[in-house]
Amino acid sequence: MDLSPVLDGFGVVLEPINLLYCLIGVVVGMLVGVLPGLGPAATIAILLPVTLGIEPVTSIIMLAGIFYGAQYGGTITSVLLRLPGEASSVVTVFDGHALARQGKAGTALGIAAIGSFIGGTVSIVALSLLAPVVTGFALDFGPPEYTALALLGILLVSTIGGGNRLKAVIAACVGLLLATIGRDGFTGVERFTFDNLSLADGLDFVPIAMGLFGLGEILYNLEERHRATRAPSKVANVWPSRSDLRQSSGAIGRGSVLGFVLGILPGGGATIASMAAYAVEKRRAKRPERFGKGAVEGVAGPETANNAAATSSFIPLLSLGIPANATMAVIFGALLIQGVTPGPRLVSEEPELFWGVVNSMYIGNILLLIMSIPLIGLFVKILRVRPTILAPITVLITLVGVYTVRNDPFDIILVIVFGALGYLMKKCGFDPGPLVLAFVLGSLLEDSLRRSLLIFDGDPTGFVTRPISGTLLAAFVLVALLPAIRALILRRRAAREQAEIKNRDDELV
Repeated sequence: MDLSPVLDGFGVVLEPINLLYCLIGVVVGMLVGVLPGLGPAATIAILLPVTLGIEPVTSIIMLAGIFYGAQYGGTITSVLLRLPGEASSVVTVFDGHALARQGKAGTALGIAAIGSFIGGTVSIVALSLLAPVVTGFALDFGPPEYTALALLGILLVSTIGGGNRLKAVIAACVGLLLATIGRDGFTGVERFTFDNLSLADGLDFVPIAMGLFGLGEILYNLEERHRATRAPSKVANVWPSRSDLRQSSGAIGRGSVLGFVLGILPGGGATIASMAAYAVEKRRAKRPERFGKGAVEGVAGPETANNAAATSSFIPLLSLGIPANATMAVIFGALLIQGVTPGPRLVSEEPELFWGVVNSMYIGNILLLIMSIPLIGLFVKILRVRPTILAPITVLITLVGVYTVRNDPFDIILVIVFGALGYLMKKCGFDPGPLVLAFVLGSLLEDSLRRSLLIFDGDPTGFVTRPISGTLLAAFVLVALLPAIRALILRRRAAREQAEIKNRDDELV
């Protein structure tokens, strides 16, 4: 492996402007994690117009800092206020707040900071080693392989992610439909434009992302956030004892590996990783009854896993051009806006950007470790600002921001429409993530599919004859049939148990 691009990447990161934006991203990410409901995807969507005036590598360094910084920010309120600021910090509430009630809030936050740093660092090292390998493998990808990969990515996000699977699939189908709006790239025929010139070039990603994640989340959270203000627990003795470190060392190691693996998978991400890590630690524990009552491993494992997953989710994005979750889809959109196309050629064509972003995570994790504890008091005070004050300011920034992208009033209408749609989706239990991901991948899917059929002279069996696309399609079919297979197994098991009960009753009679 040639180390010169890696070293050049450190040179890019250590430029003052990039260091400054890395710091800004980490601080904003922590703030986002503290504020319940907003989340990194919504924040990155709102900040998309800001990135237009910044160099591509600088803007992506900042957006990446927001993503992994948010993972630790949610820990602060989970521990001190029993209020998870970020979805990936939900399981931290169980043992983190229990430790805070015992006067060990500092221990919980210290363990979380150390675990986050180690998990993130391990994942970055693995990312540095694995991403070029994946990129080299992906150079063999053609239109058929990208078709199968896009299909598999959309399906995995729809079926593996949390929430109702049917609703996730419906949301993904709506995203694919929205991606077809505009002029056909092959024939030039206008589709679903209703003779509106503003729709001739298709829907722009920025209004959709800012509407669904920005405006929609704000409207939903204004309705949902009616919680009484809790007095935060006092923070003391931040550095954990040797006993705590020894007790949590195994959980940190397992969380690093588990988070890295789940972060790579489409539909995985930080939330799934933190929940899986908590389940693993509870199952491995000799005294599982300790969990929920202040077990240090219950904080160390999930917090390590969610930071490791946040970092490793950049592998499919940068190496294959496939976003693994909703936040990665928004960052994917930010790269496209900057004129950068993520994919196998990114390492060779844009080495400074690729290694600059990867190496910035080393610096960002160090900044996160240094600043995590001193800023706790500030973040807790921000929590006391009423949502009725923060929400109008955020809405104004969103509307002004989307207008500045293309100076088109039609984009403001789109933001309002998709904001209302995002609010209704949240109210009805639909996750907007699959919709955005399917919209992003929709153009790739359609273009690759039609090019593939041209290559195969219209014969769809050609997808199966190619090794990579055939394997990916087999995985697609397996994932699609998995819920039905699982339901069939459960039904047979229930029928067998009923038959055994009936036979036992007959014997008694």
